[in-house]
Amino acid sequence: MAPHTSVSAPTPSRAIRLRPEDDVAIAAVDLTAGTVADADGLTVRLRADVARGHKVALRDLGRGTPVLRYGQVIGFAGTDIAAGDHVHLHNLEYREFERAHEFAVDARKEEVLPVAEQATFQGYVRSDGKVGTRNFLGILTSVNCSATAAKQIAARLRYSGVLDDFPHVDGVVALTHGQGCGMAADGEGIDVLRRVMRGYLTHPNFAGFVVLGLGCEDNQIKALTDGGNLTLRPDLPVFASTIQEIGGTKKTVAAGIERLTEMLPVADRARRTTVPASELILGTNCGGSDSYSGITANPALGNAVDRLVRHGGTGIVGETPEIYGTEHMLVRRAARREVGEKLLERIDWWREYTAKNGGSMDNNPSPGNKAGGLTTILEKSLGAVAKGGTTTLADVVDYAAPVTGKGFVFMDTPGYDPVSVTGIVAGGANLVCFTTGRGSAFGCAPVPSLKLATNTPLYEHMTEDMDINAGGIIDGTTTVEELGEAIFERVLAVASGEPTKSEAMEYGEEEFVPWHIGTVM
Repeated sequence: MAPHTSVSAPTPSRAIRLRPEDDVAIAAVDLTAGTVADADGLTVRLRADVARGHKVALRDLGRGTPVLRYGQVIGFAGTDIAAGDHVHLHNLEYREFERAHEFAVDARKEEVLPVAEQATFQGYVRSDGKVGTRNFLGILTSVNCSATAAKQIAARLRYSGVLDDFPHVDGVVALTHGQGCGMAADGEGIDVLRRVMRGYLTHPNFAGFVVLGLGCEDNQIKALTDGGNLTLRPDLPVFASTIQEIGGTKKTVAAGIERLTEMLPVADRARRTTVPASELILGTNCGGSDSYSGITANPALGNAVDRLVRHGGTGIVGETPEIYGTEHMLVRRAARREVGEKLLERIDWWREYTAKNGGSMDNNPSPGNKAGGLTTILEKSLGAVAKGGTTTLADVVDYAAPVTGKGFVFMDTPGYDPVSVTGIVAGGANLVCFTTGRGSAFGCAPVPSLKLATNTPLYEHMTEDMDINAGGIIDGTTTVEELGEAIFERVLAVASGEPTKSEAMEYGEEEFVPWHIGTVM
C-alpha cells in the first residue's frame, strides 16, 4: 500500500481590503468563480469571476444597504448581494445621501522646515521672484482665428534649426484655443478665458511672448491690461499685434518669427540656480483612473504633496466633479470655516450647472474608469481626493486664479484633464504629476508633467509614456510612504531639468484647453 500523501489546500488569491469596516475588497489579480480570496485575513469564496481591480463582496448586503470602501459610502446595493459576488454596475447604484459638514475640526498648523533644512532644486529665478522649471518662448492667441498663424510661427522656428544655437531655451510653445469670439464681450465666459491668458503670460516658465489676435474679435488683446489687470515682469519681452494690423497671415508669420528670433539671445542668457523646494507649486491630476488609483498612485502622490508642504511648497488638487462626495472630508481639513464654505459653494454651483445642462454629478465615471473597476462617482472621488495628502486645506480658488498661498490648495476645475490642468498651470503650477490607471496620453507645455501608472501591467505595457510605476504597492515591493519619498525626489529632479516622457514626445500644446463657460453665439 502506498504511503499516505497529504495534499495542502490551495493558497487563496489576494484581494485588498482597505479598512476593517469595508464591505468590498479589490481583486489584486483576476479571480475565478469558486476560488477563495483572502482580503487581508478575511476569506471569501467567489460566486462569480472578478477581474483584476474589480470589487468582491465580503459579506451579504441586502438591497438598499450602503456599501463601504475606504470606510466611506461608495453607493448602495441595487439588489441583494451575497458574500463572494462581483460588485459593479449590475448591483451597485448611486444615490444622494446626507453628509455632515464639520468645518475645520481636523485643521492643524503645519510644521514647515526652516529654509536651511528644505530640499532644493535648480530653477530659473525671474525678476518678479517667481521660479520657473523650464525656459520657453510662447505664442498666445486671443482668438481661434489666429491659431493657424501661431502654429505656423512655432513650426517654422522649430524646423529652421535656429533653436539649436540657443541651448538654454527649451523651445517655442504655441498656445491656441477655440474661443475668443462668438461670445459675450463681458461676463463669466470671457473673464475665465482672460484669466487663463493672464496666468500663462505671467508664468515663470516663459522667457518671452508673442500675443496674437485677428483684430476684430470680442476678446481684444488690450483688455488683458486695461484696468491694471495684468502686470508683466520687467524681464519678459512681449510683442502683441493682430493679423489685420500687420497685413495678413504671411506677414504675420514673418513678423512673429522675426520677433521671437530677436528674443532668443535674451532668453538664452537665463541660468538655473539653487532654490528651496518652497518655490515649487505642484499641480496634480488624475485621468483614465482605475480602481487601483485610490490604492497606489494617488495616495503615494498625496504623500509626496505632504512632503512638499513640509518643505514649504504648494500642492494643488482640482477636478471638482471628481471630489464630489468627499467634500465632507475636505471641509474637516479646512484651515478656516470660510475655506470650507467656499468649497461647498463650488459644489452647489456644479450641481446647478449639471442639472441645467440635463446631466448629473454621477455622469462620471467614464467607460474606461468602469472597465478598470470604478462604479460610481463616489468611489472615484474617494480615490481621487487622496492626491491632496493629509495636510490642512489652506485655500479654495476659482479656475485659473493665481495660487498665492502655501500648503494644500483646491482649485475649482472640471474633471476633463486638458481643461483642468490648463487652469492649474494658469494658477501658477510649475510642475504637474498626472496619475493614470488606463493609460492617459498627456503633457502640459510649458510645464513638465510626470506620469504615474497605478499598476505594473500598465507601466510595462506603456513604458514609453509612464515615468513612475506605482504598481509596486500592490505587488508588495514598496509602500505608499516609500513611493511618496521617491516621487518627491523625482519631482525635484524634473524641476531641475530632467526631462519627462511626455516632454520627449512633445505633448503639451494641444492640451492647452481653457474652460469654455457660457453661450456660443
